[in-house]
Amino acid sequence: MTKELIANTTLSHYRIVSKIGEGGMGEVYLAQDTKLDRKVALKILPSDVAADRGRMNRFVQEAKSASALNHPNIITIYEIDETDSGHFIATEFIDGKTVRECLRKAPLTVSKALDVAVQVAAALAAAHQASIIHRDIKPENVMVRADGLVKVLDFGLAKLTTTGASDSEGATRIQSDTQPGMIMGTVAYMSPEQARGKVVDVRTDVWSLGVLLYEMLSRRPPFRGETASDTLANILHREPDTLNIGALPTDLAKIIDRMLAKELEARYATVADAISDLKSLQKRIEYDSELQQTVLRSSAEAHTEIIAAATASKSPSQTAVDSASSRTDEGFWVAVLPVWFASPA
Repeated sequence: MTKELIANTTLSHYRIVSKIGEGGMGEVYLAQDTKLDRKVALKILPSDVAADRGRMNRFVQEAKSASALNHPNIITIYEIDETDSGHFIATEFIDGKTVRECLRKAPLTVSKALDVAVQVAAALAAAHQASIIHRDIKPENVMVRADGLVKVLDFGLAKLTTTGASDSEGATRIQSDTQPGMIMGTVAYMSPEQARGKVVDVRTDVWSLGVLLYEMLSRRPPFRGETASDTLANILHREPDTLNIGALPTDLAKIIDRMLAKELEARYATVADAISDLKSLQKRIEYDSELQQTVLRSSAEAHTEIIAAATASKSPSQTAVDSASSRTDEGFWVAVLPVWFASPA
């Protein structure tokens, strides 16, 4: 294991500020780039990963590919380097929250979940265009800044457990990884073909995006089980529970179902196809919302005009008069009843 670094420790030209996270791929630190005077995130690789030259070589090659991607929804990789303190990756520092953190209190609204999904899909489409498959889309690997910009993390890192296009090594890792939270965190977002160790293509990312979208709306993954084996069995053999959410558009449920189709032929062939449907739904929801607001404003304005007209139709003299005739005009009736007087005896 890599020894935790203390504040003001220096790696190359980076000064450690504080530890901000950790995971299966190492610890993450906020650091200051002393050359360019900017904040960066440093991921320190575990010693067991760094010691395996073959895995390191694949990691470096994949990180190079990811760093070549220039997209606003993809984290920027600055460099990979090695010092006496170990191997590290320097990336841009994202001041925001992971989707996992966003989901701790409540699920996302339909509009917010759609916005995040479209941005993640845009990042994946750019990666797929460059022949990169992420293979590890999950709430921990998606960050949302305060201004709403979404960033997909760890491009290339998910391929550390694979050779070529097959995920057989990943399947082996599932069985042997015993770190708390790591098994479920990996397995729950795997596509059926990925879980079986079969050859994967861009549709494995489509599946994981569907799992992410489902969880953003419900706060639970669609195939959760008590154990990793149960989760795998659910992924391979069970359909997800119906999203029981009020005001959930029928078309959105259909999109998620298509993303989570177990048969590859039934799933979206590309992320771009999914983006098209997601954006169409976004526009329709926005249009319906604007239409509803317009109707409400028109109704309120019409009600105000009626009240104003009714008030203006009465003159001050009419308002002050309190007679039988005025009351009759206003809907009041005056009844005149006969009175008999008894004659004196």
